[in-house]
Amino acid sequence: LPGQGIARVVDVGASLASCRKVLELMEQYDYIYGAIGVHPSETAELTEESYSWLKEQCQKEKCLAVGEIGLDYYWPEPDHETQKKWFLRQLDLAREIRKPIQSVDRDMKQVRLEATIMAMEHSYTKETAKIFLDMGFYFGIGGVLTFKNAKKLKEAVEYIPMDRIVLETDCPYLAPEPNRGKRNSSLNIPYVIAAMAQIKRITEEEVRKAAWDNSLKLYRMDK
Repeated sequence: LPGQGIARVVDVGASLASCRKVLELMEQYDYIYGAIGVHPSETAELTEESYSWLKEQCQKEKCLAVGEIGLDYYWPEPDHETQKKWFLRQLDLAREIRKPIQSVDRDMKQVRLEATIMAMEHSYTKETAKIFLDMGFYFGIGGVLTFKNAKKLKEAVEYIPMDRIVLETDCPYLAPEPNRGKRNSSLNIPYVIAAMAQIKRITEEEVRKAAWDNSLKLYRMDK
């Protein structure tokens, strides 16, 4: 990807198995960093032993965040109590090691997450965006922004200040137009940039620079 407009990649874990893959890629490629965490849909696999392993891996230098974590009530399993238990444990971990989280929160209605650390969240409307802005969150924007039926997301992006937006791939899903339905990759990000520039009424270069600067700040790579 270096040489193709992608300078750094934060590869995000979602299960214990995918976290192991993230760790392998972090070691293999200089430009790949990681976020280590267990997605709510995979929390049933967590135990005290595997959580201890997770905690150890999160403290590695190239691990920039705890994620992808959160709450997902769209599906009935795992049960809500299991999801909440491990979400809170991973939030505690992030606070302890002083790293941001990457959070997905789906079908949460009006639930307000009382997190006190920065995070990214990518399923929201203008109304929920205000809540997360007040809490200091950054917003990861991906291919959905280019969809014709993404009216609420476009309204949210218009509302969110540019200094609180970063770009995300969400591979392998949700490829932007004109590649919707195909396997997504970071090479599709220019389509997201173009859509965002139009919505924000700024140039594509201004979007690139802001997203780059915001990413460095969020992941504390600007020191």
